Amino acid sequence: MTFLKFIFAIFLSFLPGLIGIIVTPTETGGNLWYNSLNVSAWTPAGWVFSFIWTILYFLLGLALFFIMEKNNSNGRYNKTSSYILFGINMVFNALWSFAFFGAHSPEAALIILTAMIVTAIFMARSFFRISKEAFWLTIPYIVWLMFAFYLNGMIIYLN
Repeated sequence: MTFLKFIFAIFLSFLPGLIGIIVTPTETGGNLWYNSLNVSAWTPAGWVFSFIWTILYFLLGLALFFIMEKNNSNGRYNKTSSYILFGINMVFNALWSFAFFGAHSPEAALIILTAMIVTAIFMARSFFRISKEAFWLTIPYIVWLMFAFYLNGMIIYLN
């Protein structure tokens, strides 16, 4: 049963990335729209994004698994808010890909990214009450979201 919970948590955490792959255009020669944009000098190569997001989705899945596995026999905490915040954050994560790559709207994507950061902070806070390990696993995600906010904002500024 524990292994199935682990697989389920990892699957849920990777779901926004899978949705992102579906809504990201793949014109011949790469994403022509994105490649036509002026970007920050600090924008990593495309493969770096894939590598980082794979690690972050895994860490989020592991954090969710720790929350799922934490025994609440004394009734000290309620996992429901953690699950809801995780779910809302994953929805925003998938929406960002659609807004940015699907709708070609960096402005809408930045608004969604702001919501992602806020819900990620509340999610981390909720995780902290249940599992310190789960909390620490969300920190790289929050840091990356803040960097993504900068990159997204620079695209708006430079274009």
